[in-house]
Amino acid sequence: MSASHSSFQKIAIVGSGAVGSYYGVLLARSGKETHFLMRSDLAHVKTHGLEIRSQGESFTLSKPLIHASTNTIGPCDLVIIALKATDNDVLTDLIPPLLGPHTAILTLQNGLGNEAFLASHFGQERILGGLCFVCLNRTAPGLVEHFSQGMIALGEFERPPAERTHRLVADFQNAGINCRLMDDLNLARWRKLVWNVPFNGLAIVGGGVDVSTILNAPSLAHLTRLLMTEIIGIAKQLGHAIPLTFIDQQLEATLGMGPYKPSSLLDFLSGKRVEVEAIWGEALRQGKAANAECRHLEMLYHLLKAQCPAQV
Repeated sequence: MSASHSSFQKIAIVGSGAVGSYYGVLLARSGKETHFLMRSDLAHVKTHGLEIRSQGESFTLSKPLIHASTNTIGPCDLVIIALKATDNDVLTDLIPPLLGPHTAILTLQNGLGNEAFLASHFGQERILGGLCFVCLNRTAPGLVEHFSQGMIALGEFERPPAERTHRLVADFQNAGINCRLMDDLNLARWRKLVWNVPFNGLAIVGGGVDVSTILNAPSLAHLTRLLMTEIIGIAKQLGHAIPLTFIDQQLEATLGMGPYKPSSLLDFLSGKRVEVEAIWGEALRQGKAANAECRHLEMLYHLLKAQCPAQV
């Protein structure tokens, strides 16, 4: 579908870190009027632009539409939330200036509960969710390095895909983004937790290690498989079927990432708050409520709370 047939012409990126900048730049290059809410990097990006260094290709958006406030952006067709879930409390102030009668809100955040939070404040009919399967790091002001993958799994919150969902997937694909429509967004979130729970968590409690180190350290690799199995068991208890063969698929895909440092580890090392509750805490609470086996997840959750006391 060409851009002229899409209603998503004006887009706001709320949270212009690695994820928001990467996908925002791709959308802007495809012709979308893409506005970036930016704080710390604003002065640098105003002068130097936004740079993406990717596999085999690097490119710079030399004059991005950047803003210090959502008030100067105004109503949009689509708002993409790429802030950390730890910052959800600021969204109640940031989002209203971006809303028109038919504005859709797409969260690309990690963990569980983000769609429900947005729906409670801005209406369920606006909310979509997306899961990013991508290795990205923001390595300097205005610079994002893309190491591998890039797929987004996208769906409606608590309802089947609608006509707008198909249009949005087409817009992402037209921008060169590998995007897949999901009939069951909750299932997709649990599938992503199969990777996020062990690798983001063990990278921190394992002493600040990358995914390659986790895979090659027998004790950490063993814990990884135990945690993956447990997450699949919790998902099953909640009605989301994930085959155990998914574990080996995820481990094989992780081998191709090399010495990649997950985003939670980078947050921890830089002194930022880690999404402990959204990723590990909410999964544990739902697992316990469903009487699922959670002992390894519970151990990891409490280790993370002890290691990140000021950040949870």
